[in-house]
Amino acid sequence: MPTLLRQLTVDELAAALDADQDLTVVDTRQPESFAAWHVSGAVNVPYHPIDGLDDGTDWTDVEDAVGSGPVAVMCAKGLSSTSFGFELSDRGHDDVAVVKGGMQDWSKLYDVVEVETVGSLFLAQVQRRAKGCLGYVVGDREAGEALVVDPTRQDHEFELVAADAGLRITGVVDTHVHADHISGGRALADRLSVPYYLSADAAERDVAYDYEPIRDGETLSVGDVAVDVVAAPGHTTELLNLVVDGRYLLSADALFVESVGRTELEFGDAGAEHGAKLLYETLHERYASLDDDVVVLPGHVSVDAGGEFGVGRPGALVAATLGELREDLELFELDEATFVDRVSARANEKPPNYETVIDVNRGRRALDESEATETELGPNNCAV
Repeated sequence: MPTLLRQLTVDELAAALDADQDLTVVDTRQPESFAAWHVSGAVNVPYHPIDGLDDGTDWTDVEDAVGSGPVAVMCAKGLSSTSFGFELSDRGHDDVAVVKGGMQDWSKLYDVVEVETVGSLFLAQVQRRAKGCLGYVVGDREAGEALVVDPTRQDHEFELVAADAGLRITGVVDTHVHADHISGGRALADRLSVPYYLSADAAERDVAYDYEPIRDGETLSVGDVAVDVVAAPGHTTELLNLVVDGRYLLSADALFVESVGRTELEFGDAGAEHGAKLLYETLHERYASLDDDVVVLPGHVSVDAGGEFGVGRPGALVAATLGELREDLELFELDEATFVDRVSARANEKPPNYETVIDVNRGRRALDESEATETELGPNNCAV
């Protein structure tokens, strides 16, 4: 009778990794796919369901890589990993699990971190673990209202956060036309029949769908919580930041805890210098009125190809005070000419399929579920 393999969900895998359990993660995708993006600590054993191991690899090598402890096998969608799992089991490994949905499901895994606040303010950071996307739910507990900021395509995750806090979503904001992931903002707003907000300057991006335009200096109200709109161009023309209750800066892709936003994804390599000048003005002029104790809550945290956060760890708040970043972040200390040269000269790898993602987020292209999932695979690469 064939051995039955245990299935492991990505939530269970994350919990095991976070708890530092004795678990070897084996990724059976091809080396180029593995090198581009994988789960932290995973080892690569390329395997085909029909052809088996790659030429030049034998089972002695595999045994050395896998070891004798518990094993979790994953691939792109959970297909080749199942065949490999059976092979391992047949060879005497008695604790083998297959990660259900593979890297596709891993790309949709979320952590929710509630920010410690005072009064009736509710504020939660919604982390998309594999991509480092950070969205927010801002609410007033007494009023029972919430505003969702930068929801990703799995927008139900944000709806659940609000519901768990006893809040009704009354509006959705996208801070800009995203280049690394497909936004769920428009879909969430349409489903709930609430306003969908985007910068008035998004008209310059040739956005095809309807939205409620908001501008620098305006205030959105969530119950009695004030959410002030601040124009923050540089990463893109129309990027907005939101100041919540005067104490929290949702800085989107202008300012990260470990870096700043890159400027050539909209402006192109030739226009990166122009974007960098705009970004310098944002950091030093538009932020000038904000106190050092304002807490910066960014739109991303860097996730490297090996699945490691650039700062902190999944499930922990990604944040810093503006004063800490003004003092510790090297890019904040540079004069304008040096800053512009440094930012515009960086040649980091661009987010996968970023031009397609931008077109989708402008409403100029439609993708089905399978196409959207494939398009989004990979890290965000939005930082300098």
